Amino acid sequence: MTANAEATATEPDMSAAADALAVGNAALSRACSHAVGMGDDHQCFLYDLAHTASALRICDSLVAWGALGDAEARLACGFIADALGEFHARLFAREAQWGLEPGALDGTRDFVAAYRNPAYVAMLAGLDAPSHLDEDFELVAETFRRFGEDKIAPAAEHIHRGDTDIPEDIIGGLAELGCFGLSVPEEYGGFASGSESDYLGMVIATEELSRASLGAGGSLITRPEILTRALERGGSEEQKKHWFPRIATGETMVAVAVTEPDYGSDVANLVVSASPTEGGWLISGTKTWCTFAGRADVLMLLARTDPDRRKAHRGLSLFIVPKPQSEGHDFQFTDERGGTIEGRAIATLGYRGMHSFEIAFDDWFVPAENLIGGDDGIGQGFYLQMAGFENGRLQTAARAVGVMQAAYDEARTYADERKVFGQPIADYQLTQAKLGRMAAIIAAARQYSYEVARMMARGEGALEASMIKAYVCKAAEWVTREAQQLHGGFGFAEEYTVSRLFVDARVLSIFEGADETLCLKVIARRLQAQSA
Repeated sequence: MTANAEATATEPDMSAAADALAVGNAALSRACSHAVGMGDDHQCFLYDLAHTASALRICDSLVAWGALGDAEARLACGFIADALGEFHARLFAREAQWGLEPGALDGTRDFVAAYRNPAYVAMLAGLDAPSHLDEDFELVAETFRRFGEDKIAPAAEHIHRGDTDIPEDIIGGLAELGCFGLSVPEEYGGFASGSESDYLGMVIATEELSRASLGAGGSLITRPEILTRALERGGSEEQKKHWFPRIATGETMVAVAVTEPDYGSDVANLVVSASPTEGGWLISGTKTWCTFAGRADVLMLLARTDPDRRKAHRGLSLFIVPKPQSEGHDFQFTDERGGTIEGRAIATLGYRGMHSFEIAFDDWFVPAENLIGGDDGIGQGFYLQMAGFENGRLQTAARAVGVMQAAYDEARTYADERKVFGQPIADYQLTQAKLGRMAAIIAAARQYSYEVARMMARGEGALEASMIKAYVCKAAEWVTREAQQLHGGFGFAEEYTVSRLFVDARVLSIFEGADETLCLKVIARRLQAQSA
């Protein structure tokens, strides 16, 4: 029997998948125990450990999902074999660094050989698995998919290539669909009921909008979502009554100002100050990478209210900073007290339309009632913004799934149409294997994003949100790169959608927690703590 025929005859076996995964998880557990107490001298190992743990956590969720049908099982086996194969690659000749013996993963060899066989992976190309969503969520997906196709996608190329503003009809249309109220509690005019549907609806809507455009659709929900979560956790009742209805209707559009030029993920050392003054606070300093700050009506801003830098993150507070709307790539405003705010859009490789600004504040006045939590919020800013950012990581993973799905769709269509050496490139095994691996990654990432959404609705899943963000955003770079590669020279032309998807995907591992920081400071530390 030939290799292709043998792979064709291979049926998915979720029992074998579970057995192989158990071997992988046992090795991972020993590696995590070995990692306890390790610090920056072992960053390369800890980074690989975090990514391996993230991939295997997704695999864990696929064991039950693969039992739901034949397509699910085929995709699950393909993904699990791929993840275990990647674990093998990281471990080879480095077993001692991982605290493992040579051959620790030998028990997975037969499974990986069968389901990482290129002919088996090629069979996954074009395979679609049911979403297993109920009718209400299918309607959510269909509604936002249709809006993306009808309103966002036709404008996406112009926005990207001209680096123009997002048209108001897109923003207004999403407001009419209730997009900005998905996380706002029902009692304040939103659609959040306090159930798992809140998070799941957000994930589904985000994926569909990102499928049409990351910069012009999928990211519009994120900033209102982050502020909503922070207010929900620490805002006063008066603040909730004032801001929630305005956010839900899209009357108030939000940007987030946390990062500073010298401090990205190192939030504890932020220096932008908020000094008390009559009736409120004066903001001074510079923030950067403030996406959508021009069009936004308010900034969710993290500032130092305690000048003692030794207080680190305990000296930070969170503010809602009003500002006038602005079009284009720069703005400058002066308030009635003489304070100024000045913004300049940073030219970026991709992710255009929302514009990412550097903003300079000079005694810009913020009313006292805009300190989130009031007096009780002083020194609580770090914790309040983290409440929003944890959910933002899950949302970023959903954005990555949408971008990957769009790239996969473009690649499949092009592969069917493009002929090379007398036949469509879709007929070649290498093309099929690339598409098959894409299909498995996308299906697994989507399924796990649903699971993490349900966990977060229960008040859990902070680690898992970081894990899916880390894994899926790196995967999106590979998927979009290979989708572009399948287009050949045309993939390098801006007139082809896949070129935009490729450059947009590059930002996913950077914002909402840079990949390295997320892996080393969040995932690896949590794994170490759990194993101590």
